[in-house]
Amino acid sequence: MPEGDVLRRTAARLDHALAGRRLVRSDLRWPTAAAVDLRGRTVLGTRPYGKHLLTRFDDGTTLHTHLRMDGYWRVAPTAEPRAAGRSTRLRALLADEQWTAMGYLIGMLDVVRTRDERTLVGHLGPDVLDEDFDTTPGVPVGGAPVHDLPAPGIEEALRRWTAQGGRPVGELLLDQRVVAGIGTIFMAESLFVERWWPFTPADAVDDPARILRTARELMRRSVVTGRPVEVVHGRDRRPCVRCGTPIRRDEVGVPPMQRPVFWCPRCQARGRAVQVPVRPGA
Repeated sequence: MPEGDVLRRTAARLDHALAGRRLVRSDLRWPTAAAVDLRGRTVLGTRPYGKHLLTRFDDGTTLHTHLRMDGYWRVAPTAEPRAAGRSTRLRALLADEQWTAMGYLIGMLDVVRTRDERTLVGHLGPDVLDEDFDTTPGVPVGGAPVHDLPAPGIEEALRRWTAQGGRPVGELLLDQRVVAGIGTIFMAESLFVERWWPFTPADAVDDPARILRTARELMRRSVVTGRPVEVVHGRDRRPCVRCGTPIRRDEVGVPPMQRPVFWCPRCQARGRAVQVPVRPGA
C-alpha cells in the first residue's frame, strides 16, 4: 500500500497539473459519484493527509481519494491520446486545457463539502510528515489544514501510543488512528534503524518519540529523493547490512489485517538489542 511519502509526491504532481486551473472535463467512475460533474470548477489544490488525498475546488467541494493497495495517479498532456481515459482501470479523471490527471484502481472515492472532510479523516492520528508534527523538518504542503481534526503534533501521537498499552510496536506503527502515513516499509525501516524487535510491547519502548522521528526523517528523505531506501524491508533471507545475519519475514497484526514485517534477528533481538559489530564492507 502506498505510504505517506508517495501521497506527498502524488499531491505535488496533481498540484503541478491542476492547481489554479478550471476543469474542462471530469469523469468519476464510482457508484456514489458517477453523476457528479466537476467541469467549470477551479482546483484550489490537493491536500495529502496520511494515506488520503483531498482535492479541493473553489465551490467548497472536495474530492477524496485513497489509493488502497494498488491505486495510483498519472498525469498526461490533455492533447495526447493517452489522456483519453479509455482504460477499464480508470476510476477518476480530472482535466484542464493543458493537463489531465487520471486515477487508476483507486480504493476509495467520495465527493463531500470541504467543511465536512473530517467525516472522512477525522478518526486518524496526526500526520507524521506535517510541518506541525514536530520541530524536526517535515514536508510543506499547500492548502488549509483539515477542519476540526484532533490536535496535531507528536504529543498527540504519543498520547495515542500510550493508550495502546502492550500492543506490539510494529502493529501500532501501522495503525493510522495512532499516527497517519506510516506503512509496512517505514515501519520496518524505522524499527531497524532504532534496533527494536517488531513484537516488543509498545509500553516497553522507552523512547517512542525517537521511533516516530526516525520514521518521519526516512519518509521525508523519500519525498525529496523520489524513492525510499530499503535496507531491511523486502530483504527476506538476505544478509543484514549491519551484521550479515539473514533477514527474517514475519507478520504483525491480527487476522485479517496482518501485514509483513522484515527484521534482523540479531540487531533486533527481543527487547532492545545490544550494539553489534558492523559487517566488514557493509
